[in-house]
Amino acid sequence: MKKRHIISSILLIIFILITILLLTKSLTVFDDSIYKVVSSMRCNFCDILFKSFTYLGNTIPVVIIVIFLLILLNKKDRLILGSCVISTLILNQALKHIIRRPRPPIEERLITQGGYSYPSGHSMMALCLYGVLIYFVQTKIKDKKLKIFLTALLTIIILLIGISRIYVRVHYPSDVLAGFILTISILIINITIINNHIRGNINNEDVNK
Repeated sequence: MKKRHIISSILLIIFILITILLLTKSLTVFDDSIYKVVSSMRCNFCDILFKSFTYLGNTIPVVIIVIFLLILLNKKDRLILGSCVISTLILNQALKHIIRRPRPPIEERLITQGGYSYPSGHSMMALCLYGVLIYFVQTKIKDKKLKIFLTALLTIIILLIGISRIYVRVHYPSDVLAGFILTISILIINITIINNHIRGNINNEDVNK
């Protein structure tokens, strides 16, 4: 338990440090160097590929997947999914309007996207949603090969959505990196709190019996 607290605390500190570097305009070299690597991959196939993956982080696909999961999951897992999604969404929107970082120049974008840039909402929601699915895979599936396959598949989807936001030039690399780091911390905190709450209720029920 302490290990999870330490990890989430370290991630939050890293996120704060990245934000400070952003506010002091110290991320230009990092963003430019990563963007050069990503933009070097540009071709018709990659345009189609990354536009498709960036769509997986859009509101409609995310809402559809969340509703579908809420129908299938049990009460505890619905609570985990719901708390992670809601807290991620609230924090993302709050930070966007506090930091108010403009998106990359509009003439460089491959898609139309409004709003502020930091942190990346698509990256945060992708890691939140598919990250929760990874947690369910790890805790519910016993077949090791299937567990490894699904975890790898979901991880690749998360990474490709993050890269896609840089590729289509609606986010800076630091937007995506910071979004990922913050969301991992959000997942750890939410899952830990809910599991502790459920265990506490079960222990109280056993005592009362």
